[in-house]
Amino acid sequence: MARRRDKIMEHRGVTVWLTGLSGAGKSTITEALAQRLRDRQCKLEVLDGDIVRTNLTKGLGFSKEDRDTNIRRIGFVSHLLTRNGVVVLVSAISPYRAVREEVREMIGDFMEVYVSAPLEVCESRDVKGLYKKARAGEIKQFTGIDDPYEPPANPEVNCETHNESLAESVDKVIAKLEELGYLPVGVPA
Repeated sequence: MARRRDKIMEHRGVTVWLTGLSGAGKSTITEALAQRLRDRQCKLEVLDGDIVRTNLTKGLGFSKEDRDTNIRRIGFVSHLLTRNGVVVLVSAISPYRAVREEVREMIGDFMEVYVSAPLEVCESRDVKGLYKKARAGEIKQFTGIDDPYEPPANPEVNCETHNESLAESVDKVIAKLEELGYLPVGVPA
């Protein structure tokens, strides 16, 4: 007996790359955005930086070289999915601008979302206590404390999570995906 499947929405593949400091709101926006895209019946994959580090890039440290390798691997997987018509949501700190640009060039259909919040706001949201450990010297090479974060020069979307609601941030990303032709305009979700 054949199983009935809901019709998958026709859309172009794209990688939506959410970058920003730990605690800025990348994962929160990604989860809400993923739900909105599922409601629209999009082919979708979510690549969360923490989960990818546990599975795909296990064994890599936090040196610049290892971080770049991590981002290149996430980018490669994103490229494969994107060229096969999948909307890929990547939620990763990805602190270095040059490797993000390298991944953008590889993927092509790429939309960068800068999830921004001041460092003090990110620290106040730190449920894992990572900033506290970094400030105490227990964690070395922590982005934003003793390792740099290079904000995007020209992201397609800037979500200022300290100044806007989650719904506003998600709406901005959906609107840009529609504007750039990755999603049909005006489909209710």
